[in-house]
This record gives sequence, C-alpha cells and structure tokens, in this order.
Amino acid sequence: MPDRVLLVGMGGREHAIAWKLRQSPLVGEIFVAPGNGGTAGIATNVPVQPKDIDGICKAARDLRIDFYLSTMDDPQPLGLVDRLQAQGIPCYGPSQAASQIEASKAFSKQLMHESGIRTSGFHTFSDYSAAVAYLESRGDRPCWVKADGLAAGKGAIGCNNLAEALNAVDIAMRRRDFGSAGDTVVIEDGLIGWETSAHAICDGTRGLLWPFASDHKRAQDGDTGLNTGGMGAYSPSEKVTDALASEVQPDVVDRVLAALAARGTPYTGTLFPGMMVAADGAYVLEYNARFGDPETQVLMPRLQGDFYALCKAASEGDVTKAPVSWTSDAAVGVVMASGGYPATYKLGYPIRGLEDVDADVLVFHAGTALDADRGLVTNGGRVLTVVALGPTLAAARAKAYDNVRRISFTDAHYRTDIAAGA
Repeated sequence: MPDRVLLVGMGGREHAIAWKLRQSPLVGEIFVAPGNGGTAGIATNVPVQPKDIDGICKAARDLRIDFYLSTMDDPQPLGLVDRLQAQGIPCYGPSQAASQIEASKAFSKQLMHESGIRTSGFHTFSDYSAAVAYLESRGDRPCWVKADGLAAGKGAIGCNNLAEALNAVDIAMRRRDFGSAGDTVVIEDGLIGWETSAHAICDGTRGLLWPFASDHKRAQDGDTGLNTGGMGAYSPSEKVTDALASEVQPDVVDRVLAALAARGTPYTGTLFPGMMVAADGAYVLEYNARFGDPETQVLMPRLQGDFYALCKAASEGDVTKAPVSWTSDAAVGVVMASGGYPATYKLGYPIRGLEDVDADVLVFHAGTALDADRGLVTNGGRVLTVVALGPTLAAARAKAYDNVRRISFTDAHYRTDIAAGA
C-alpha cells in the first residue's frame, strides 16, 4: 500500500514538496497542516498550525499517517519528530536536540567555532547594556545583529555603521520585535563576498549534497529594503565552481554532521547551510534545519528520481539507497508578494490570471486561501512563486517574468531583478 505522508507548513516550499511527492508511486495520500490554496488541489489540508504539536500528533494518529517529512523550521525545536517517533511513526527530520543547529544561532556559532568550521567572528549577548558596550567598542565597522531564536527568516539585521547596529539591538532586545527569539543576540562581523546556499539530505552520518541555489533576501530591487524570507531564487548558482563545491561537502556538511553525532545528537533530515563566498573561500553564515524557501521551489523541478524514496532511505540510515539525478536545465523562481511585505499588508485580494500561465511554468502557492465567494485570495506576505525552467538562467528568467506579468492581485509586489547577472 502506498504511504500516507504528512507535511507541516503553509508555504511555497510545502506546495513544491507536495507536488514532487505526488510523482512517487510510493506515496498515496498527502496531508498538509495547515496547507494553502495550492496544496488543496493536490493534497488534503489539515486545519492544524505548525506550532500545535499536540494537535499535529493527534491528527497523525487520526489520519493513520505512515511517514512524516519535515519541511519547515517551527515544529522540530518543539519536539515534533521525537513525539511522532514515540507514536511509532517514521520521520524524516531532526530531533529536538539536533534542530538546535538552527533554533539557536548562539549554539550553532559555538558549534562551528569548536568544530573548525569557517564562520565570521561573533559575540553573543543576553544583556542589552553589554551588547551596546561591545558595539561602541568596535565603532562603525559593518556587522550583523541576529536574534538567537527563530524569527521567520527576518531576525537578521545588516548594519553598515554603529548607529544602525545600536538600532538593531534595540529592535531585538528592547522593542522585542522578535519576541523571546531576540532576548539573546549574536553580533557577527560583516563579510564581503556573495551568498549561496546548499541542501544536503542527511541520514545521521552522511549528507547527500544537492546542487547549489541562490536567493534574494531583500524586499526591493538592487538588494535594498527590508530583509524577507526570500523574494526569489535560482539554480544552479553559476558562480559556484567545482573547487568550491568540493570544499563544501567535507568542510561544511560532513564536519557539522560529525560534530552533532559526537554530541549524541545525530542529524537526520535536510541540512541547509547559508554561506558567504569571500576571496579566500566559503564561510558558513548559518545552518538551517529544513528546506529553503524559495530555494526548494527551484530545486524540486530540477530533481529527477524519486524524492520520497530518497527521504525514506535517509530516515532509515542510508541515504545512498535511493540515487537521484538533476536536469541540466536552469530554474528561476520569482516571488509575488503582498504590497507592504515584510512589514504590514492587507489580505483577501482575489488572484487573477493563473489560467493564463504557460503549461510548462509552475506556480507554487504560499499565502493563498480558497474563499467560498471570491475564489482564490491572498492570505499572507509571500503569495506565489512563479518558476520557469530553461536551457540557461537567462532563458528561464525571461520565461518566469513573462508569466509573472500575466498574474495580478491588488498591491502585488515583486522584484524585477531576480537572477539578473547571475
């Protein structure tokens, strides 16, 4: 019997993963908690929120779930994998202890430091006055102020001078814009270079490295504006050389897996390191214990092979049992967001034009919902990711934007420079 598979989340990432799972003969019914207007078309949405661990566990029992596939960050630090495994449900995803690699930036940076993984210089503070004193001592040198805990991808503030850094610490520690996640902050030295990210499917000891992808974090063209969860992505990342790729496997993936295993917390699930490539090589900015969003939306269409079989093999301790390959085509994904995102924005606007999108272009839903009277409406900050493939990044980019322009909703916003010059 094909497996009944559970995903938790409501983003474009979950829609893309559900879309890929639907292609596996090993998968029967797919359930997404809570899902969105897009997942409703290919799976069963379950009205449970990602942080409601009791509710998810009950739903997993009631729905007779055979397998949980971890996609997003919130549930794992709350112990979802541990709880489901205790119920006898196999899982692909990290334990509560292993997921601290993302859930606490202070833990992650210290582990990198102890394990010899190259990362930027950093200091950690739980006292506001001490953080201010440190910033004043370093002057106007650029830095990043990062909330220690999970902040929906928005807890990192880039600072070009002392005034901006002091304001960032105030936002996190006194205004508490990130809630308890900002009670401790990590202040990191700024690095000069270009960013990329990798995904590795991990079985506890080994990590199968996927092709690189690059995203655009800032809300506005030219990498300006507020930090967001991601306004677009592309793969492959053409700046990534063979030499760099060969460096990432042993130095970024294998080394952290060995460090976590040595602590008695082996890591099973998707490891998603974000890196800055400087003149002297790659530095790890952060480790994420999940799939990237919007990176997943451009990786899934390039993946050839049974994605579900791969995740299941990793959960059973041998990621090599389910080989996959990749199309040579490039993929570009453009996020269409609600006007005002990531600050304040309105919901409930009808979405038009999806029927006009080319048949070979993918539209993955994030902040969408089905309204009984108005049909598909906006229901979040990031609304859609429009993904096109092509023989080159330039061709994929042109096709993606051609189709973005066919879709409309009130106050729609998107960057016009995704993958430009990549």
